Amino acid sequence: MSEKTVAILGATGVVGTQMLECLEERGFPVGRLVPLASARSLGRRVRFGGEEIPVREAAPEAFEGVDIVLGAAGDEQARELLPEAALRGAVCVDNSHAFRMDEDVPLVIPEINAEDIANHPRNIISNPNCATIIGLVPLWPLHKLAQVKRIVASTYQAASGAGMPGLRELEREARALALGEELGEFGPFAHQLAYNLIPQIGGFGEGGYTSEELKMLHEGRKIMHLPQLRVNCTCVRVPVMRSHSESITVEFERPIGVEEARAALAQAPGVKLVDDPETLAYPMPLDSSDQDLILVGRVRRDLSAPEGASSLSFWCCGDQIRKGAATNAVQIAEHLL
Repeated sequence: MSEKTVAILGATGVVGTQMLECLEERGFPVGRLVPLASARSLGRRVRFGGEEIPVREAAPEAFEGVDIVLGAAGDEQARELLPEAALRGAVCVDNSHAFRMDEDVPLVIPEINAEDIANHPRNIISNPNCATIIGLVPLWPLHKLAQVKRIVASTYQAASGAGMPGLRELEREARALALGEELGEFGPFAHQLAYNLIPQIGGFGEGGYTSEELKMLHEGRKIMHLPQLRVNCTCVRVPVMRSHSESITVEFERPIGVEEARAALAQAPGVKLVDDPETLAYPMPLDSSDQDLILVGRVRRDLSAPEGASSLSFWCCGDQIRKGAATNAVQIAEHLL
């Protein structure tokens, strides 16, 4: 396997740092690493392959000779720089929202639609939103059995979903409250997050839904190639450091039983079934953090479904920095090899 020159755009952020770890863990054939970030990160170094590599300023000329770019920057920087990298021959795997819904850019979860990776005419492939990945990976094996018609999802998203500022803000609030201090401003969040829940992620738009809630609808339709898929989602920020959780109820075209669903989940790639009420075994954020499997449990019949309908509910947890972002991007890059 030939070695590749790999650039990471946003190498000093939470997701970029995790991408570095995932590349090493998975033995990706990196011949040369090009860590890129904004000018304020100049002078910093990242550790990779036993070396300390200086961070370069993200600019079009920095992509000369690069084979693969892993994008871990925001939408604006992605729109500005990744087309420049693509013009220079690099294939870009981007974690931002910038290109996800473009028709000529594949949106990929390798466990579901790896075949879409081959068709990337703009040299850009998009990583889905973290909550979309965590929900769809366990949903896919059930879809293959019984064909999904409708999804109702509630997400419980960790502070680190807002990046390093989110992590630092939750830590700051917890310390301040423990000391009886005033909290002041809330950083990346609209309200206090410590000891609280915030039922808003992203800005509000049409119909009173937030941008995060609509991603599950639009991205799910594109990834699963189901343009008529019906999805209703509520996204909530919770005072958890790492790992998103989701409660999902799914209506199917064909009957599917609880034991049949459990058996399919137990064998599905990227999934670990944790579902034993007698021993109080079920997915939790603490258990799903710092690894790549989506933990799934609480699989049960939907009691609200009308007679004759086929509908199940389940609970899942996944590390949104790893499988929800960095690992998924590296998996896509592996298919490019």
